[in-house]
Amino acid sequence: MPIDATQAYDDQNIFAKILRGEIPNNTVYENDHVLAFEDINPQAPYHVLVIPKGAYVSWDDFSENASDIEIAEFVRAVGHIGREAGHVEPGYRLMANTGINAHQEVPHLHVHIFAGRPLGPMLAR
Repeated sequence: MPIDATQAYDDQNIFAKILRGEIPNNTVYENDHVLAFEDINPQAPYHVLVIPKGAYVSWDDFSENASDIEIAEFVRAVGHIGREAGHVEPGYRLMANTGINAHQEVPHLHVHIFAGRPLGPMLAR
């Protein structure tokens, strides 16, 4: 069910539980501010989720409230993951849903990295 991106952070969401080690994951990258792991229901041959370790509901919340170092490390991590996986060429897609209309399902900021095949147009025309 889509969530309201302005809601308070729910520390029982699945990504909070992953960050606390309560739920296992297949980590592909980690630093002091970021965790990236394989999606358990991949929508492309390569599908990784990148999350900040801080308690941020959405991109809006993160961009407004995260520290400069958290923002820099998050953005750098996304680029690093794409490069290390070899997807800069021929390309990859980033997606971050914010709020109900975008169908955000987990109330913790996360960026999807999709790659491994031609992905087609982003939205139906």
